[in-house]
Amino acid sequence: MRERRPLIEWPTFSLLVLCYASFALGTMWASAVWLPFGMLVTTLAIVLHSSLTHEVVHGHPFRHQLLSEATVFPVLGLFIPYLRFKDTHLDHHQDSKLTDPYDDPESNYMDPEVWAQLSALCKVTLTVNNTLLGRILFGPAIGQVCFMSCDLKDILRGNRRVLLGWLLHIPSLALVFWFLFSFASLPIWAYLICAYLAYGILKIRTFLEHQAHEKYRGRTVIIEDHGPLAWLFLYNSLHVVHHMHPKLPWYRLPVAFRDNRERYLGRNDGYYYSSYWTILRLYFLRPKDPVPHPLWPKS
Repeated sequence: MRERRPLIEWPTFSLLVLCYASFALGTMWASAVWLPFGMLVTTLAIVLHSSLTHEVVHGHPFRHQLLSEATVFPVLGLFIPYLRFKDTHLDHHQDSKLTDPYDDPESNYMDPEVWAQLSALCKVTLTVNNTLLGRILFGPAIGQVCFMSCDLKDILRGNRRVLLGWLLHIPSLALVFWFLFSFASLPIWAYLICAYLAYGILKIRTFLEHQAHEKYRGRTVIIEDHGPLAWLFLYNSLHVVHHMHPKLPWYRLPVAFRDNRERYLGRNDGYYYSSYWTILRLYFLRPKDPVPHPLWPKS
């Protein structure tokens, strides 16, 4: 998998151009023609931008990381500062921590003792959030409240890195809203809905990326999908391939999986789904996992 990287990865750079062109199309022209159409195009552009931001975190499309990061400086999705996403996501890539309620910043599991102390309303809400429909509808709000609460606590404890992430978020948001106020025909209220819907679509990707498993190699999923969602998520659906080779660009993930399919299926102990449609059918209204971590050691 190791080879000399090109100065610029043209497939990723081309997608960046397409993403911003789609964003401009949705916010300026399509929304003027018919607002729902403009909102649809804008939402999909925000989803793609988030997937491309993930590529940037892992060193694409340029060899120079700062140059790559400049390409996603406008945070089209509004909610998560780039630096905070970068720090928490790279921390998440320590596979031995996967699904840990405390050490994995992307875990959806909870310490059973903490769970036991929650109110009945909280338990119902979080259980609904573990269905796919609940994750799409309520997951963005729940995730944002938890994320911002933790970051606020860290800032109050004097964590300057977290504070820096939010301070750098201000000019990136200012750039987005300057564009919207200056050029877009899409109303601000409609854009906020688009950003939330995009976050909800992204929750489909993260819904079951990881599961509780005694061995960390069995905690990461393979979704062998080649439809529009797999493309929007830049084949991060082949998640075990990404975790094993985090520097591999998105357009090489399907090739790597195809050439070593049995190896990857053996690597993750068969944690596999054939498509997002299968996941929708199985878990749209049924929780995929319990909220309390089922393998968490009892104190």
